[in-house]
Amino acid sequence: MVELTLPKNSRVVEGKIWPKPQGAKRVTEFRIYRYDPDGENNPRVDTYYVDRDDCGPMVLDGIIWIKSKIDPTLTFRRSCREGICGSCAMNIDGLNTLACIKGMDEVAHPIRIYPLPHMPVVKDLVPDLINFYAQHASIEPWLHTSTPAPEKEWKQSREDREKLDGLYECILCASCSTSCPSYWWNGDRYLGPAALLQAYRWLIDSRDEATGERLDHLEDPFRLYRCHAIMNCANTCPKGLNPAKAIAEIKKMMVERRV
Repeated sequence: MVELTLPKNSRVVEGKIWPKPQGAKRVTEFRIYRYDPDGENNPRVDTYYVDRDDCGPMVLDGIIWIKSKIDPTLTFRRSCREGICGSCAMNIDGLNTLACIKGMDEVAHPIRIYPLPHMPVVKDLVPDLINFYAQHASIEPWLHTSTPAPEKEWKQSREDREKLDGLYECILCASCSTSCPSYWWNGDRYLGPAALLQAYRWLIDSRDEATGERLDHLEDPFRLYRCHAIMNCANTCPKGLNPAKAIAEIKKMMVERRV
């Protein structure tokens, strides 16, 4: 019989339970993943209690309240607080989403928060997105042209511009890619939903003149074809986009150019 041994620091243990805020009449329990890869301790889940009468309504408000009032060592990313920058993407109640637009009353209690799954953890709720951003850069997300540039701007019809709706709104939060099992197992070779959504955005841009070269770059057993359309990406996208549909359209373009 095969005997498997888990790697060191791989088992999540119960962490510290912080006291409830004194005098609070309404409290919400948060259970938050904590891990420092530079240390020798196992990852843990700490328990905090947030005074709802002293805090905003969003999950991010609760996390900021915890860092400000209880535990300054808690580490996470955040910026715009308006669902625009994608910085505060994390796994909340089992779903990848943005903490700034997820209300505390929209999820089950206690509120369980983990970093985006299957990504190296920098610390606590901060995933390492170096590979994710490198994959986005690899599809060269800018206009490629060979004709001389116009005096003012590249013109586009209203109809061609509307084709980009549902694509350009991606904020690169990585919620979709980190919800995809194919990306979990092949993240080093499969570009993932976010990068492929952006690739399609440039493939159908009427102003771009490098469609063939872009398709050549994607013509690979892993880079594009690891998508099995299970729709996790569309179900988790906080902007309501559908990367699986975009990937299917790229596959269709691949077939059409062979005919």
